[in-house]
Amino acid sequence: MTPFASPRLVSYLALSAIGLIAALAIRRPELVVVAAPFALIVAAGLLLEGRPALRVFLHLDGDRFVEGDEIEAEIEIDAESTADLLELHLVLPAGLGVAEGDNPYGLRMRAGEERILPLTLRCERWGSFEVGDIRLRARGRIGMLVWEGRVRRPHRIRVYPRAELLQELVAPLETQLATGELVARVRADGLEFADTRAFVPGDRVRSVNWRASARRGELIVNERHPDRNADVVLFLDSFAEARSDAGSDGTLERAVRAAATLAGRYLARRDRVGLVTFGGVLRWLEPGGGLVQRYRLIDALLETGVEFSYAWKDVNVIPARTLPPRALVLAVTPLLDERAIAALLDLRARGHDLVVIEVSPEELVAPGPGLDALAYRLWRLQRAALRARLERSGVAVARWSDDVALAAGLEGVRAFRRRARLSAR
Repeated sequence: MTPFASPRLVSYLALSAIGLIAALAIRRPELVVVAAPFALIVAAGLLLEGRPALRVFLHLDGDRFVEGDEIEAEIEIDAESTADLLELHLVLPAGLGVAEGDNPYGLRMRAGEERILPLTLRCERWGSFEVGDIRLRARGRIGMLVWEGRVRRPHRIRVYPRAELLQELVAPLETQLATGELVARVRADGLEFADTRAFVPGDRVRSVNWRASARRGELIVNERHPDRNADVVLFLDSFAEARSDAGSDGTLERAVRAAATLAGRYLARRDRVGLVTFGGVLRWLEPGGGLVQRYRLIDALLETGVEFSYAWKDVNVIPARTLPPRALVLAVTPLLDERAIAALLDLRARGHDLVVIEVSPEELVAPGPGLDALAYRLWRLQRAALRARLERSGVAVARWSDDVALAAGLEGVRAFRRRARLSAR
């Protein structure tokens, strides 16, 4: 710990110096008598107050949490020397807060004493955080010196985004050949009934519909839809974000929350899910399935941030293996950057099955008076025109805002895709 002069030491030294200088200047020895006690107290404080010897440890009850969870923490203090007044402060990163307990905390420690300070932290935002920066400040009984130190007991914790309420997912136009829980449109061996037809050589006997055969006088077999899985690619736009002045969640926090929810739901039904973070820095994760893939996706989402860049990027910079054929591409974007919009239109022009989930920034922008209000209205009209342009290109747009839930937006996507299929027939 590093010693610093306390305000008491500075004031006592000043009084002693003033008394001695005044005694010499005006030749009054009684002023020395007045200043001498202050000088003696300073000398005694500097000689008697030794360096405090403390050992501090931090214990957490886990390293993986979800937004809104509480973390039980304990700060263990072992005093090898007396600290008459000890102040302790656990520095918390943005995204973590104190739910219960005192931070900073003041106490007195005697030599050989051990104390455990309980502290409950609250996970206010998703992300990857390092906790363990502890600041100490100790004062002796006389209070001439202040000892300050810093102890690092790093603990890396990950706070996962909370899942949004979502009951039904968007089905891809085409499925893969692997077995899953998604009913394919093709007819083959499966569980879901599709239709009946006349028996042809090569059909299995167990597929014969004996009741229909008895009525028609010829063999009739059942046709079924196979159970397949799908490839889903989450396309996360990280070029820009909108955030209100009130300090609430911005579009990036909501986008990551939506992507984490979709990834968990698609993986739960045995689909293969990949990730492309398209922004100032390009990151990707090839499609895969299982619990390991889920943790990979969440860990990759936690590292997502808006990184400024002037470089113009298109979909040519994305590795081809991250966008497999017949994959469903779910783009989560605030539709604020022209580079991301151009990439989405390019994906659609190349024939990808694309769905846009718009994390609306309109509620985060407050219109001003006069010309500002007019500009706000023009901006909203421009965004409406952009959504119409995407829909004319055959891209369903789900608008997610404070007024429209994510589940309601995806229901609109499913209705749009049903109408598109019926019109194509």
